[in-house]
Amino acid sequence: MALAAALHRWLAPALVALSLLLMPLMGPAVAAAASVDPPRDAPAPSSADATGRPGEGSAASAAAEATLERSGLTASGAPAADSQVTAGGLAAVTPTPSASGLEAVLPLATAVPGAVPHSFVAQAVRRVAPAVVRIDTERTVGRDPFDPSILDPLLRELFGDPGQGLRERGQGSGVVFDARRGLVLTNAHVVDQVDKVAVTLADGRQLDGSVMGADPVTDLALVRLTDRSALKAAPLGDSEALEVGDWAIALGSPYGLERTVTLGIVSSLHRDINSLGFADKRLDLIQTDAAINPGNSGGPLINAGGEVIGINTLVRSGPGAGLGFAIPINLARRVADQLADGGTVVHPYLGLQLVPLTARVARENNHDPDALVQLPEQDGALVQRVLPDSPAESAGLRRGDLVIQVAEERVRTPAALLQQVERSQVGQPLPLTVLRGRKELQLSIKPAALPHPG
Repeated sequence: MALAAALHRWLAPALVALSLLLMPLMGPAVAAAASVDPPRDAPAPSSADATGRPGEGSAASAAAEATLERSGLTASGAPAADSQVTAGGLAAVTPTPSASGLEAVLPLATAVPGAVPHSFVAQAVRRVAPAVVRIDTERTVGRDPFDPSILDPLLRELFGDPGQGLRERGQGSGVVFDARRGLVLTNAHVVDQVDKVAVTLADGRQLDGSVMGADPVTDLALVRLTDRSALKAAPLGDSEALEVGDWAIALGSPYGLERTVTLGIVSSLHRDINSLGFADKRLDLIQTDAAINPGNSGGPLINAGGEVIGINTLVRSGPGAGLGFAIPINLARRVADQLADGGTVVHPYLGLQLVPLTARVARENNHDPDALVQLPEQDGALVQRVLPDSPAESAGLRRGDLVIQVAEERVRTPAALLQQVERSQVGQPLPLTVLRGRKELQLSIKPAALPHPG
């Protein structure tokens, strides 16, 4: 009997909670049967004192309240303050997303009107969306003066003088970087050689803009708006704090569809843009599986906390899902600050064409009887070509040299060398350690400013 009483005493609160959950579905009949009488030999709970606090003998009541709390209900059967009851009787608690998004858990959907919890994606987008813009551009494209269609006088009269060229329209995205000065950050290829820039804000206003500055090496540009009133800048995050697997949310106007949001994760970090076929760029990109399409270029990539972590720049498509890439916001911030000050972005360069070399590849080459040259059997950046009249030529570098160290930092890949060069100062000596055959050399090279194309 004592065992049965104890079991009954512990099961009673669970039955009460279950009956409260089923009341809305089963009707008054279940509600009437919901009360469970305690066993006769169970101690009666003590009454609450004048302040409403339960007495010392209310173990069953405390257990019932704990059971109700775990079920997402209060003692009266109403949902708890931090939970919402779904049609199936389950409580969906809305999580608080972290800055990185690793701790964020997708909330459960609910069919109760007015009680649908918004996801962390909606909350993050709400912070940044007012700063996302659409950029429409126009540029003049020259026509072939020997185009047969314009040799006919009638067609020439209809279509105009070929010297006037054709008008080409383009479209991209951007994000308000500095609301006070009316500056929008976007990609350099979005506004490259354009004659007209029109910016559509999130609230529907259409403003004229002008290209304040661009840096083709990092594919970043600033657009200045004519009207700076009621602008809202996007909060910027820290791209160095990212980890693979963090949430990534892309915003923009792909194919002209404004206010488009896609969700993915950070698939990789420090992806060298040269490996994607862009030899004229210097970028370590954020790779994401969030869908980035034509028109997304220049728009923000944000984290789960609603902070900009990158500027969308390109996509690589293929069988299955495509891969998107974004410029880290820390780099974008530095470049934008230089452009905003009215200056040009200076990039140090050495004048080398490099390829990666590993000890294994070098051994395979050296064992080949038809090999033209013997390579150092060590990892490093192999000099494939020295540009004429470059700092590298002045320093005495030659084709076939293997760079293994720069400024006391070990060099295992060309990307590692370029990172050190990018951090260096123009005109300041930069020590290099190279292998030439079996001989180790110490060289000093002074980086120069990278010449602008054209």
